[in-house]
Amino acid sequence: MTFSTVIVAAGEGLRAGPGEPKAWRALAGKPVLRWSVETLLAAGSAETVVVVARDRLSQVGEALAGLSGWRAVAGGASRAASVQAGLAALGADRPVLIHDAARPFVTKAHVDRLLAALTDAEGAIPALPVPDTLKRGDRVVETTVARDGLWRAQTPQAFRREALAAAYAAWPGDAEPTDDAGVVERAGGRVALVPGDPMLMKLTWPEDFAMAEQLAGGRRIVRMGQGVDAHRFGPGDAVWLCGVRIPHDHGLVGHSDADCALHALTDAVLGAIADGDIGAHFPPSDPQWKGASSDRFLAHAVERVAARGGQVLSADVTLICERPKIGPHREAMRARVAEIMGLPVDRVSVKATTTEGMGFTGRGEGLMAQAVATVETPI
Repeated sequence: MTFSTVIVAAGEGLRAGPGEPKAWRALAGKPVLRWSVETLLAAGSAETVVVVARDRLSQVGEALAGLSGWRAVAGGASRAASVQAGLAALGADRPVLIHDAARPFVTKAHVDRLLAALTDAEGAIPALPVPDTLKRGDRVVETTVARDGLWRAQTPQAFRREALAAAYAAWPGDAEPTDDAGVVERAGGRVALVPGDPMLMKLTWPEDFAMAEQLAGGRRIVRMGQGVDAHRFGPGDAVWLCGVRIPHDHGLVGHSDADCALHALTDAVLGAIADGDIGAHFPPSDPQWKGASSDRFLAHAVERVAARGGQVLSADVTLICERPKIGPHREAMRARVAEIMGLPVDRVSVKATTTEGMGFTGRGEGLMAQAVATVETPI
């Protein structure tokens, strides 16, 4: 079933404490707003409208850079007004999800359950039964409230679009609904309950962000990339390997400093995040990289990982050559790679092997490097 989405992110979020409004704060390296937009687009949202405060419209593009299939509109003075602004911006008439950006951990499974429930209802909401004893009072308990049949409503909430629009049209202007389901209920619509999820927590208080960071840490994956590079020997008195200058009776021929170990490792890091290769970022046709130190290339790849909210976990380099001998320089190489990548030395491995006289490395025509990098990023 195709669906549209309205994501509400126009509130100031004053209860969350000083700083940016909730939707614009970073969670595991990316704005809270982006979490929901990414997931709902991936879940199949055919049309996604993001509702933000008017003075934030210019920031949406930066927060959602690289994503397509969304557009932003200015919200109103209340949440209900913002929802209606989002509804008015939708085109095709299809089921619509209304979601609070402050609930970043929505999944496709939540969406599928909600849409399935619309087959015999005008709306559907995820909800959790109230587990705690409820008390009413001010400073002292006046009464205990029975919790049987009470539910904690969450978002996203799904609706037949025409039913939600008609319900809002009939809503009294002097009242403020606490959620969209309440608007449909008042108009006589049937709202189905589907199983909620504690992960659909709403970021409300400052301490919620600390908890969300811990939860977001569980929504990360480890990726692996591989890189290979080779350079031939030429005139010179030293070679650069893993950022270390090694005296030798030949040099390595290349556009930059020809450090094939760092080139292979740069490709491994870029490959782990599917971000092209070293040639795409530093074209050999560009004269500015003539003779450049290859540590710049590797540092750039590490920065690309960090920009996605990730981190490099480990690096493993294998040098394939008959000469020069790598053993005497191994620890210096490990230390230099660790420095460039911001890693402890015990997460960097440098090894060497020969081809027993076979092939171009065996004939001493050049040398080769293979590298593997592991990185961790948000899902």
